[in-house]
Amino acid sequence: MTTPTLPPTSHQPRPYTGPSADEVYRLRKEFLSPALFHLYKKPLMLVEGKGQYVWDEQGRRYLDGFAGIATVSVGHCHPHVVEAACRQNEILQHSTTVYLHPNIAEFGRALAARMPGELKVCYFVNSGSEANDLAMLMARAYTGNYELIALRNGYHGGNMSAMGLTAHSTWKFNVPHSFGVHHAIVPDPYRGAWGRNDPDAGRKYAADVKSVIDYATPGQVGGFIAESIQGVGGTVVFPDGYLKRAYEYVRAAGGVCIADEVQTGFARTGRHFWGFQLQGVVPDIVTMAKGIGGGCPLAAVVTTPQIAGVLAKRIHFNTFGGNPVVCAQGKAVLEVIEREKLQENALKVGNHILAGLEKLQQKHELIGDVRGRGLMIGVELVKDRNTKEPAKAECAEVLERTRELGLLLGKGGLQGQTLRIKPPLCLAMADADFLLEVLDEVFAKMEAQGAAKPQPGLATA
Repeated sequence: MTTPTLPPTSHQPRPYTGPSADEVYRLRKEFLSPALFHLYKKPLMLVEGKGQYVWDEQGRRYLDGFAGIATVSVGHCHPHVVEAACRQNEILQHSTTVYLHPNIAEFGRALAARMPGELKVCYFVNSGSEANDLAMLMARAYTGNYELIALRNGYHGGNMSAMGLTAHSTWKFNVPHSFGVHHAIVPDPYRGAWGRNDPDAGRKYAADVKSVIDYATPGQVGGFIAESIQGVGGTVVFPDGYLKRAYEYVRAAGGVCIADEVQTGFARTGRHFWGFQLQGVVPDIVTMAKGIGGGCPLAAVVTTPQIAGVLAKRIHFNTFGGNPVVCAQGKAVLEVIEREKLQENALKVGNHILAGLEKLQQKHELIGDVRGRGLMIGVELVKDRNTKEPAKAECAEVLERTRELGLLLGKGGLQGQTLRIKPPLCLAMADADFLLEVLDEVFAKMEAQGAAKPQPGLATA
């Protein structure tokens, strides 16, 4: 088997002259939070990026199949985005919303133009955690009800209120903000009670939301929040009709519906600009971050004028939310997505990867499930296709081996058993082929070495 080779690039990285990776790691352990983690046994240090590629301090190039967890949507250091940020930095770096500035107004208009229905009012903040915190406040203040419903296996952020929504034990402390939050079962067609062979699976999973309303929050529903596709949870794609039915139940009980688009938004799913459009619904509140700014600390909450009006009862202020630099960068990201047809590219290249992964699934027994939309893809690894026992150690080993071959991926799922593929939207077909070749070689070698023992039977659920 020929070792896969990265597609050529004309970009020449700058010589790196800073401290070594070992020295940076020593400084990090001494001066930074011990909660910080790294994906690999030997920490990887990245010092430069361009498009879909990144370089380490030794000048080695990698295909970025994780894009900073879908943050670098249009590619690393896109010249149009860099120019917009640099130009604004030279004029005015900071101006709060107590003053007028054209950037925030123009970006708000451009973002609202991408939203369906009455979703026309934007609030800019700094992170997805902040956005979800604000969405919770809006839902409770607008409805007058405190109780919220979220999904098991979901992830909504790292601050205390967002941890209250999160039902993924790896990422959650025992926080008091869990009070008032109820979790419905995750509509997982691979591991759940109803699989892809059940055309009524969406309605059956949504019935649990109705059950939570009836038994836990009668007459007191403030809102329902769900990622349009679960990200940290392992790229769980909901069955058709799930959100439509769940939204109906929540609205009938007086609550509002919140779509967490932090990872699915900004054309990543390919067929639509927003992940919730895959389910044919229009939320009352949408939260977004990561891909919105191409790498800068920018996030937003978009809602209707009616819901937005409730915050005018008090003073609401965010010091850095919507500052001139991040708004210039966010507007530039929208322009790049449209000019370079990155949504169309995400669909085309994503479908190519999914088709290739399905072929690998027939070849390698370690692959239990392949799923995703556009360039948001999950590959769940199992020790046995019949029992679906999570292959946690094997997943970590795949990450190590793909790195050795020049491919960076992520992992997720409750047991860390799912490969997460979320590259920049500018990924080319040649890059997709390289990604598939690397995974094919890694799985083949692991099986040959006994690291992944084949088991009979292909799960169909």
